[in-house]
Amino acid sequence: MTNAYLILDTGDVLEGKKIGADTESSGELVFNTAMTGYQEMMTDPSYKGQLLTFTYPLIGNYGFQDKFNEGSAPAVEAVVTGSTGCDERAEEFDAYLQHHGIPGLTEVDTRKLVKIIRTKKTVKGFISVNQPAAPIFHFNENPVPEVSVQEPVAFTGEGPHVAVLDYGCKSSIVHALLKEGCAVTMMPHSSSAADIHAIKPDGVLLSNGPGDPLKLQKELPHIKELTKSYPVLGICLGHQLIALAYGAESIKLPFGHRGSNHPVRHIPDGKVYMSSQNHGYVVSEPSDEAFPFERLFENVNDGTCEGFRHRSLPVQSVQFHPEAHPGPSDTHFIFKQFINSLVSGGSKVCAAT
Repeated sequence: MTNAYLILDTGDVLEGKKIGADTESSGELVFNTAMTGYQEMMTDPSYKGQLLTFTYPLIGNYGFQDKFNEGSAPAVEAVVTGSTGCDERAEEFDAYLQHHGIPGLTEVDTRKLVKIIRTKKTVKGFISVNQPAAPIFHFNENPVPEVSVQEPVAFTGEGPHVAVLDYGCKSSIVHALLKEGCAVTMMPHSSSAADIHAIKPDGVLLSNGPGDPLKLQKELPHIKELTKSYPVLGICLGHQLIALAYGAESIKLPFGHRGSNHPVRHIPDGKVYMSSQNHGYVVSEPSDEAFPFERLFENVNDGTCEGFRHRSLPVQSVQFHPEAHPGPSDTHFIFKQFINSLVSGGSKVCAAT
């Protein structure tokens, strides 16, 4: 293997072995602590623009299967690992990255790297087989247009019709809705409220996605109108956008929540659920009464907001991933709650409010 380097904007340089495509790459450096699900993570559109570090030491050791894809192709800019398993699996992992044009670095001290990220907070990285004197750290803070559908995409079902505003939606979110019998229409992220009204949905789901929520200001008035017209569920970035539409703040976390074992507390009954998380921003709710939401979930580790619901409208959102993939399915009931609001007259509640 050829030697290669991960150069950080902190001045740190880590050496490893090159895998994957023969190309340089840069972006925000993040880490995920999950032990399984590397294919789901690499193909999750939320990782667009990021260099993904796997903290678990054995990556690639059970191969790849198309059914585990969360997008049409890997979304990560590059991957960093401690090891890529045995020879046969290592070759398969390398071939997968090459096929999709994704560079990578292995045999890296990922423990040291995570310590740097946790200490220096937001870190940008550059992967190259050389050590350029002045590496250019590219980072697109709004890659949503690159991962959203460009035209409506419909999936048939006998149940309620759900419009999914696609900011980089994971396939497993759509599969969760289809499994419950819903008809689903994926809509471009830039769709107006009028565009959504035109397809006559029973409810709206705002999906996950990459980048800085504050870069999507144009969508906020339409989102607010939709929350007053239909039952709405927001997931991850969708949660952030609902909050911003109602005047809350979106704050960058020091190094994000990314893993498959993050505990969240359901505030009404105090029950703790394990959740799959992948987010670099968190909602800071206003303290005044004008903010019409109440906190529903909070992170057990740091007390940050993990979900809220509207006090009078059938609108709920969560920062974590109830569909999991990878991770536990403890909170899948959130989809059932959303669908129940569609069949129990949620739109009539909106019209009467």
